Amino acid sequence: MRAESPGPQHEWLDAAAGPVVRPYTLTGGRVRPAVEGFDLVAFVLAAPAADPTGQPGLQPEHRRLVERARRPVAVADLAAELDLAVGVVRVLLGDLLARGLVAVHEPRATAYLPDESILKAVVSGLRAL
Repeated sequence: MRAESPGPQHEWLDAAAGPVVRPYTLTGGRVRPAVEGFDLVAFVLAAPAADPTGQPGLQPEHRRLVERARRPVAVADLAAELDLAVGVVRVLLGDLLARGLVAVHEPRATAYLPDESILKAVVSGLRAL
């Protein structure tokens, strides 16, 4: 008889692939955040006194998002750092935003677009190289 290695064994962990949990289980089947969608480059910042441990109904991923957002971080960077799909991160951030645990700072809309003649001149100059 062979002894098992020490430590808890979990069926939902795969050594090669990592956690085997479907994204819809993390979001409870939701595909859209409770609040309007977040831009990929929007910055997320945890509220100064945000304590997700005392909040009922939050998952470990919610808590990890708050911890990562103690300093301003982009939505896309959060998804990459936590190895989660961007859609999942957006839904989870919507939950946190609704509870007041994070603030989302959208990038400014571009007020100034260069004149079309300038863009054509730049393209012509690049082609001349």
